[in-house]
Amino acid sequence: MIDTPRIDGLEPVFTNVDDEDDGIPFIPVRSQRNADGTEAHVWEKWVAFSIEPLYLALFARWDPGMIVRHHGHHSPHTLTVLKGSFTCGDRRGERRELGLGAHIELPLGASFGPFEAGPAGVELYEVMMGDPRSWSDDPDSIHDWLAARGAVQLPDPPIELPGGLEDLRAVFAKGAELSGD
Repeated sequence: MIDTPRIDGLEPVFTNVDDEDDGIPFIPVRSQRNADGTEAHVWEKWVAFSIEPLYLALFARWDPGMIVRHHGHHSPHTLTVLKGSFTCGDRRGERRELGLGAHIELPLGASFGPFEAGPAGVELYEVMMGDPRSWSDDPDSIHDWLAARGAVQLPDPPIELPGGLEDLRAVFAKGAELSGD
């Protein structure tokens, strides 16, 4: 007989991006003020966040024009565009438009962005296979994108991470303070 990792009593958990009755809200995780004074956000619905083993699966909704800094994650990361579009920049200054069905695999140690949500925003499904917290070795790359659009990055909204994980986004905030933003 073949051994399996089966644990009696464990069952699949079902969620849906549009299910408001599943008790999993969309929460703001990034914010900016647009040139017209409105605010734009990245909203995430963490549908599976495990500490042991560590991983995160989420649905994300970015408001139109939302810009997200160049970054990587402390784990392999994949994302798929479900609706709308966004632009992904790279270190060479090139930009790539990604729409419905586009998929990005970000290996551990790689980084990507900055990103800008399209005119209708963008909806994503993302999975981080390990520590989902982000890092950046290029925190200044977002400044040109924001300035060109008259947008201002706002402080990251507070989030509560499970299992005592520290919110590492504060590292970006400290970098912005040091650069005079």
